[in-house]
Amino acid sequence: MAKLILVRHGQSVWNKENRFTGWVDVDLSKKGNLEAQKSGQLIKNLNINIDVSYTSFLKRAIKTLTTILQENDLELKFNTAWELNERHYGSLTGLNKEDTKKKIGEEQFKKYRRSWDIPPPPISENDKNNSLFSPLNASIPLGMIPFTESLKDTFERVIPYYEKEIKIHIQKNKNVLISAHGNSLRALCKSLFKISDQKINELEIPTGNPLIIEFDNNLEIKKYHYLDETRAKTIIFNQ
Repeated sequence: MAKLILVRHGQSVWNKENRFTGWVDVDLSKKGNLEAQKSGQLIKNLNINIDVSYTSFLKRAIKTLTTILQENDLELKFNTAWELNERHYGSLTGLNKEDTKKKIGEEQFKKYRRSWDIPPPPISENDKNNSLFSPLNASIPLGMIPFTESLKDTFERVIPYYEKEIKIHIQKNKNVLISAHGNSLRALCKSLFKISDQKINELEIPTGNPLIIEFDNNLEIKKYHYLDETRAKTIIFNQ
């Protein structure tokens, strides 16, 4: 049975500071580096082959992946895709979450942060955070870079990429590792676990805790679990 291993990057510097990060290319915190190392160790304990690896254009996910590969004594060979980037938080980028909640109210804050199809206001072209985006973004096709995104928008780039580029390896019974982000993985899990638009707001993805998904020959999910049970979050399935 093929396995898909999903890992949200370890805690980033802006995660630690409780800021909306989105496409800003921040590094892992000290805790995040340790989470990435532990992810690698937990995966190594599975004694399975990692045949193909994918990550985003953002260094926190790339560094998490490379750390995992190093912990498993594997070659640093992997695929990067902007489609796996974190959700773009628009004008919320860089803002402290608690301060933002107080300013706009809890109801609006929840809509921007957890709704399925309500994006924050777009980021302005002269916003200082634009200069902090990944230099790899220069390779994204003209007109494809968003100025804000809802989770639905993120879903609409993650899932076609998964269907076209990643799923084929699982069909060939290969084990695939994806190191990505809270919202790009929420989007992928929405599709894989058949989560409704109404329930997806309840799905949380912990940092640096590998989620193992096992498929049967028909690509139906047979088993799934987090490797670090002490930090596991509830997985919503077919709701």
